[in-house]
Amino acid sequence: MTRVADRNVLDELRDFARLQVRAGYLTEDESRAEVAEAVRAELPDENAPEQVAARWLAECERALEAEQRGWPDTTDFDRLLVAFDDLRMAGIVVLPACEDHWSATAELERLEATGARPHGIVWFTHPDVWHAIDHGMLEINVWHGDSANVAPGDVLLDTVLETLSRHDLPAHFDEGRVEVSVHWQRRLNG
Repeated sequence: MTRVADRNVLDELRDFARLQVRAGYLTEDESRAEVAEAVRAELPDENAPEQVAARWLAECERALEAEQRGWPDTTDFDRLLVAFDDLRMAGIVVLPACEDHWSATAELERLEATGARPHGIVWFTHPDVWHAIDHGMLEINVWHGDSANVAPGDVLLDTVLETLSRHDLPAHFDEGRVEVSVHWQRRLNG
């Protein structure tokens, strides 16, 4: 039983390394620290968690490098970046892979302190990205500049949905969030 449990823990830790690499929002040092911390927490007898983390991350990078050779020239992720640029040009702040709603709120407060209240904010967390990697769907939060959630019929929500659609990213509003169909094909170092 212990061996099966250990194998499951190892599989989960390796998968965590894979998600860090494919998400692409952390630096190499940050990814290594995150995975090493998880190794320390789950495998307290492991003598060299940093080395284990570095090895797993390198394996994941090689796998991603090989896979991305078969990707189209323009991926959903590339289109998502352009859509986010369009939203920024419309006065909407975009916070990719932010920590949580407190971080999004802090950004709105920071902007308001400078006298700049954005039209709105679009934000999502690391776990939202991991979900997109594995399931092809990114859930994003859309708030007004005062942090109020959007609702059906809001001009801000319509702007976000229309912008995503214009970039070939089907999306709809469901239970307080926008669900975007996106295959997370982010190139290494991209």
